[in-house]
Amino acid sequence: MIFDPATFAPTHFLWAYNNGVGTITLDRPERKNPLTFDSYQELRSTFWALNEAPAVKAIVVAGAGGNFCSGGDVHEIIGPLTQMDEDGLLAFTRMTGDLVRAMRACPQPIIAAVDGVCAGAGAIIAMASDLRLATPGAKTAFLFARVGLSGADMGACAILPRIVGHGRAAELLYTGRSMSADEGLAWGFFNRIVDDVHGDAARLAAQLASGPSLAHALTKKQLDAEWHLSIDDAIEAEARAQARCMQTKDFHRAYKAFAVRRTPVFEGN
Repeated sequence: MIFDPATFAPTHFLWAYNNGVGTITLDRPERKNPLTFDSYQELRSTFWALNEAPAVKAIVVAGAGGNFCSGGDVHEIIGPLTQMDEDGLLAFTRMTGDLVRAMRACPQPIIAAVDGVCAGAGAIIAMASDLRLATPGAKTAFLFARVGLSGADMGACAILPRIVGHGRAAELLYTGRSMSADEGLAWGFFNRIVDDVHGDAARLAAQLASGPSLAHALTKKQLDAEWHLSIDDAIEAEARAQARCMQTKDFHRAYKAFAVRRTPVFEGN
């Protein structure tokens, strides 16, 4: 079934769609936008569904009320987890990891608009996005160790070192301390620090949405896949991906536009 972004009405977060850009807003500002079992599951289902949403070209993930996400809700997730048996706990950790899989598997570039608190699972959602913008006051913490848990959560030990380097990732995951926006920028976690994070994220998403969406999807796929390949295999995989792009109408549109000194209009095919 094709995902219809114009009629999608989630229960546990806000959704807006305009000109190819879908915006997910975590909307529990009175608690700094924590996640619940239900919101985890609905986010996971949404990102999987975006595989069948060709009209959606880019995604913004944001939080309401001046914060991004404070992680799992203490009373609605952390408390119940202390009462679960091993099977229940493993089902939960697999479900949360599946959210990251869904984010990485969907073809759309995902932009995290990080403001204020970005902690725990919120930091993971930002990490799993393709691009991250932050306000100067953003504080990001992979705080699992501070609640007696491993930093090995939802792929953090695999993905975070690729973004900031092994030593920096180890420090953040062992200590659970907050990373400032300036540190995040210097370490490569954030792409930009901006004052209007929601506006800048929307503008960047619109820019990506106006581009060649199939080519963007292949770029995203190869950025992930090539961590597991030798250089020779990566070069071959990119040759195949680029040859596929060269067969698209968008590529031919770009050539015709550049030939007459016009800006190409991409249509995603």
